[in-house]
Amino acid sequence: MAKAAKKSAKVASEDEVGESPIRSLSQLAKAEAACTRCPLYKHATQAVPGEGRTDARLMMVGEQPGDREDLVGKPFIGPAGAVLDRALADAEIDRKTVFVTNAVKHFKFEQRGKRRLHKQPNAYEIERCKWWLHHERTIIRPAAIVALGASAARSLFGRPVTIGKMRGEKQALADGTLALVTIHPSYLLRIQEDDDKAREYRQFVADLRLAARWLVGRSA
Repeated sequence: MAKAAKKSAKVASEDEVGESPIRSLSQLAKAEAACTRCPLYKHATQAVPGEGRTDARLMMVGEQPGDREDLVGKPFIGPAGAVLDRALADAEIDRKTVFVTNAVKHFKFEQRGKRRLHKQPNAYEIERCKWWLHHERTIIRPAAIVALGASAARSLFGRPVTIGKMRGEKQALADGTLALVTIHPSYLLRIQEDDDKAREYRQFVADLRLAARWLVGRSA
């Protein structure tokens, strides 16, 4: 019993970001590259670290890398990234000022012939990868975070989140950081009807504009 308690205490200590020697994004990327905290590393090409300025006031957290991100090693450079770029521009937000990352750093997929089809990360994988997201937040210290989709929201809030119930409302995380929940840009790619897609896109841009307005009232 005592041995089990000691093991439990060790795990808790390892998950305390304050105990980690990681203090920079380059150190973090190196550590993420060696990550074995969940089984996803076994099949992914590489870990995909977050990207952006260390003084970014706005952080955007997606779900996980896609196929192209997994191959190149950069976040949001595939089709969903193109949608995000366009929406940021329409919301008058310079992507170069935003730190973009994912709740899960390895690509989870199902092999279908030569294609790798995206699979949603489960609760265990999201929980294990929170270690890296906590490090990113500690280094960047953003004033506001946009959760792009349910997996990102679950990672940030530590519980399942219904997008429709929380979307567009000002939330506060445990450390006081402002948070906004919205859709993942990949959702827009799956909408077939043009009118529906245009309506959802306008709402997505409105969500991003709202997050940008929050920053105006907060000092850098």
